[in-house]
Amino acid sequence: MSSKMQTKRLLRELTQLKKTPCPNISLQSTDSLETWFVDIKGVDNTLYANENFTLQFKFTREYPIEAPEVTFIGNVPLHPHVYSNGHICLSILYQYWTPVLTVDGICLSILSMLSSCEKKELPRKNDVYIKKAGPSPKDTAWIFDDGTV
Repeated sequence: MSSKMQTKRLLRELTQLKKTPCPNISLQSTDSLETWFVDIKGVDNTLYANENFTLQFKFTREYPIEAPEVTFIGNVPLHPHVYSNGHICLSILYQYWTPVLTVDGICLSILSMLSSCEKKELPRKNDVYIKKAGPSPKDTAWIFDDGTV
């Protein structure tokens, strides 16, 4: 069940994604206002050029006050801040969330994170994280100590 604020905000963002999507970002589908699937394509001249990925967005009643849950599904990029289960270690999705961020803005941040990567590799201790992580990345106590990727 959605709140009035959430519904209004999501409808506005949905309209924007359909009418004027940012380059390399396209709305795949929306099962409901609470779950969206967004395709992103790796930017030219980067390690992920022409690779396609799907992000799943899950919105709570508290959106936009609370960040959506965002994960890669299907083809997960090999990246030092993306775990093999699709969880993304990106501060704006957790402790640095602000309600001015939008789905488009989140996708652009993820594209930027991918574009600035210099080496395709799994995060340190990926296997340990996968064994201990719950289904939602929002249940993880993330530590953001690597600003180099």
